[in-house]
Amino acid sequence: MENVTFKNGVTMPILGYGTFQTPPAETEKNVAQAIKIGYRSIDTAQVYGTETGVGAAIANSGLPRDQFFVTTKTQTDGYAETTQGLDESLQRFGSDYFDLIIIHWPTENSLETYRALEDAYQAGKVRAIGLSNFNATQIDQVLANAHVKPVIDQIETHLFWQQAKMHPYLLQHDMVHESWAPLGENFGREMMGLPAVTALAEKYQVAPAQVLLRWLTQQGIVTIPKSTNLDHVASNFAATEFNLTTAEIDSLRQFDRHHSIKDWPKSMAEDQYNNM
Repeated sequence: MENVTFKNGVTMPILGYGTFQTPPAETEKNVAQAIKIGYRSIDTAQVYGTETGVGAAIANSGLPRDQFFVTTKTQTDGYAETTQGLDESLQRFGSDYFDLIIIHWPTENSLETYRALEDAYQAGKVRAIGLSNFNATQIDQVLANAHVKPVIDQIETHLFWQQAKMHPYLLQHDMVHESWAPLGENFGREMMGLPAVTALAEKYQVAPAQVLLRWLTQQGIVTIPKSTNLDHVASNFAATEFNLTTAEIDSLRQFDRHHSIKDWPKSMAEDQYNNM
């Protein structure tokens, strides 16, 4: 598996397994299956209710904890609430550290929330810290006040919302660009049915979803596709086993619609594209 390297030297697999909308009762089984396929990066969050299942799957995998890269996201606001929430997350996860903790969404007290992440980092409870769903203006505010710089921003990114301005902004600030909804969720079928995508899939003898994932990872964008279908989980994991040409990557830029498929929060999506 290819990796990205944060500016603090920590490495993260460029492709991982997401647990968004996975029923908590089914999380351990699904993550265990993903681990058997080969996934070592697992994405969870406080609000998903999957931290316990992820921890159990890793503990029962027979593999050392340091073979995994686990991300969780805060669903708290402010220093005290976030500090307590992180300790509770560690208890649910069953470990004394996460590999990456990110603020799930900007809030009124994002700076205090981020300060709690910094203290967790200094205490060894996390190996790296970052952000999710922050636009350039919001990241600038964090950077201006941070003692430990964020290493990543996880934002909606896929063929129809390519983040053409946020991507270079993140690179400029030595931050890794991570995609959520890399297959476009409800728009996935439309994306995979595009003649330009199916032609590339046929050329490389891969699935259209693999083309969409490889299009992202070859640009250095971390992806965390989620599926409970074992065939899809395995197919997604194999999406780094071929390479698109530079011309092929560029040819797919024509499909950028320059807006979020979720359209929430709308102001953030507009800021990301228009106000940089």
